[in-house]
Amino acid sequence: MEDKRPLILVTNDDGITAPGIRTLIKIMNKLGDVVVVAPDSPQSGMGHAITLNDNLYCDPLNVEESANHLEYSCSGTPADCVKIAKQEILKRKPDLCVSGINHGSNASINVIYSGTMSAAVEAGLEGIPAIGFSLLDYSLSADFSACEDFVERIARNVLENKLPPGVVLNVNIPKLKREEIKGIKVCRQAKAHWREEFDKRTNPQGRDYYWLTGTFINEDEGEDTDEWALANNYISLVPIQFDLTAHKAINTINNWNLND
Repeated sequence: MEDKRPLILVTNDDGITAPGIRTLIKIMNKLGDVVVVAPDSPQSGMGHAITLNDNLYCDPLNVEESANHLEYSCSGTPADCVKIAKQEILKRKPDLCVSGINHGSNASINVIYSGTMSAAVEAGLEGIPAIGFSLLDYSLSADFSACEDFVERIARNVLENKLPPGVVLNVNIPKLKREEIKGIKVCRQAKAHWREEFDKRTNPQGRDYYWLTGTFINEDEGEDTDEWALANNYISLVPIQFDLTAHKAINTINNWNLND
């Protein structure tokens, strides 16, 4: 009996019609049977938010007339998309979940805020091998062609080799021509932060409002980080985990007088 083609769930946070997810769908169709469940509108910066106090809609959608895959437009967050895909839409557990290709970086501390990566983490929580892909280009006219073979190579390796339990991949791709990309580096998340400011403004009705701005500060000089890899023309691949326990702090805190 012939083996089934892998079942691949595709999602994102930029919305189901974003160019990045259209590229990702095209690549994944080479590797398996694709089902798309993605937000009906942009959900960037949503982190791991889920819908609790509103109706959640998930409707079939025909974005590409000649498509041979299924697509669903979801009113919720990226994490909602993965949840409803697994519980209501897919007939079996996916062999892979891919999220993206995001328009903009999710390297370093950005992973905390990322809807793209939260969708991947949600899949990982369900025991589904998962990857989040991001291109360092925020433009809706971004050119994804240079990274297509790298995305396919990484996804194929995850399908063939699986991932360690509790681990998903955060992949960031520099904005370069294909021949300028030196390769893929497996690395750690750089220590960095945003120096944030709120630009205070007043609307025509006289009410004050705030617009968040900020500067990204990389505090890490290591040459084994995602920020170093990207600055040096490599694709960064960071294995991340969703066990947030600070294991090295347990012994220190056990020495506190907590039970006296």
